[in-house]
Amino acid sequence: MLQTVAHYGCHFLIPLAVALLFYKSNWKFAYLIMVLGMLIDLDHLLSNPIFDPNRCSINFHPLHTYYAMGLYVLLLIPKKTRLIGLGLVIHIIADTVDCSLM
Repeated sequence: MLQTVAHYGCHFLIPLAVALLFYKSNWKFAYLIMVLGMLIDLDHLLSNPIFDPNRCSINFHPLHTYYAMGLYVLLLIPKKTRLIGLGLVIHIIADTVDCSLM
């Protein structure tokens, strides 16, 4: 239970905090873009079984690999892609926390 709360808390509350702290005038848009970073979980559909509560996503699913993470960090550099990068990096952090609590 604690693991699930921590995982989804990271997915939803960290982007909200970032949006409220750093994008005050446009926080709803910033929050939406960052939460859309959860779409990288679509790569779970390529796995069999699709969901395994005992499996760590990090470096298992294609969009959760270290190579993909490098790209996500690079997306933080240009201002035009920063929100997307933040959403993806926050997503990876949430999954890392999830893996560490397993």
